[in-house]
Amino acid sequence: MSGSGTAGGGLRPGRRLRGAVPLGRRGFLRGAGLAGTAAALAACGVPGIKVTEYTPVADVSDTDKTLNWSNWPFYIDVAEEDSDEPTTLQRFTEKTGIEVAYTEDVNDNDEYFAKIQPQLTGGQAIGADLFVVTDWMVGKLIRLGFLTEFDHANIPNLANLRPELRDVSFDPGRKYSITWQSGLAGIAVNPAAAGGREITSMDQLLTDPALRGKVTLLTEMRDTVGLTMMDLGYSIEDFTFEQFDKAIAKLQDAVDSGQIRRFTGNDYGSDLAQGNVAACVGWTGDVVSLQADSPELGFVVPEAGCTIWSDNFVAPIRSPRKKNAEALVNHYFDPEIATQSEDWINYITPVTGVAEAMADYDPELLEDPLVFPDEQTLSKAQVFMGLTEEEENRCNRAFAKLTGA
Repeated sequence: MSGSGTAGGGLRPGRRLRGAVPLGRRGFLRGAGLAGTAAALAACGVPGIKVTEYTPVADVSDTDKTLNWSNWPFYIDVAEEDSDEPTTLQRFTEKTGIEVAYTEDVNDNDEYFAKIQPQLTGGQAIGADLFVVTDWMVGKLIRLGFLTEFDHANIPNLANLRPELRDVSFDPGRKYSITWQSGLAGIAVNPAAAGGREITSMDQLLTDPALRGKVTLLTEMRDTVGLTMMDLGYSIEDFTFEQFDKAIAKLQDAVDSGQIRRFTGNDYGSDLAQGNVAACVGWTGDVVSLQADSPELGFVVPEAGCTIWSDNFVAPIRSPRKKNAEALVNHYFDPEIATQSEDWINYITPVTGVAEAMADYDPELLEDPLVFPDEQTLSKAQVFMGLTEEEENRCNRAFAKLTGA
């Protein structure tokens, strides 16, 4: 994918896409209760209470062959009626004897934190032995003392982690987290609804009168504000609050003028496909799935660049089955397993060797620049700067005021 081009493409033979308009990796908050919880957290900046000490528990993995894994919706391969191929989870159980209780209950980073925070603050176990959250939430959980370290000796396949992901600012040395999937945020476009115009910048989304009322932005602060800051010429990897506030002001002008239809989770998909939305801030994996039934839809990396994020495996304190969790992480870093998983998930894999394996498994998927972006695209991607809890609360309050949360 070129730095400012669009990517298209429809359903490929043999490819296992999830359906017409899935909720995807960042499923939007379901119901007013969850939405209210997340909005309150964002607006008030509810802090966690750091765990100062807790009593470790014995690991029972050698005798208890079970594992509880919490993940985002539609973020793993599933069984097909017309195929005898076992799923990656079934293959894990066949290989290790460990039965996995897989739960899709991570609908939003803040909402999931609110769910598990009371137990973690008390130094107690939660239902999950392993769960998946985004970079910035990992940093918060580490600061609060809510995570336990992985034993890399139990994860030999971690050698297959892509080099650029091995040492990250929020978790130096990857002691507490290991990447599950990565993705890009940029501009999703319905060419017909956009009148065939080429869209290459956030400024167009926020100011072009022809798009008025047909633009949506994400409720994910780091993506919406991040892309706007980049469009203003700022680096989101090292910025000042003055620069952040200028981006908020530009977004506020767009809201006040009626340019913005609404702020969304990834429920922008239906409106985009139906043409109610001409262009929006969106995620690569969502667009790949939408293209199954709407191949005309495109994804644009803005000229100023795009944001990149990762979701990560983490193990909470007092999990009695951490060794089982490490076995599962090791399983998914086997390139063969990661390839089968990637054929369903369609985000950016953290595992080296998948591209080579995909050449035999589903070679046409290699042609999709949203799943296998080129170096030019990745060179334009930036990670949102790590924030202290005080800084995060400040940014969240400003963004919540903007979105009306």
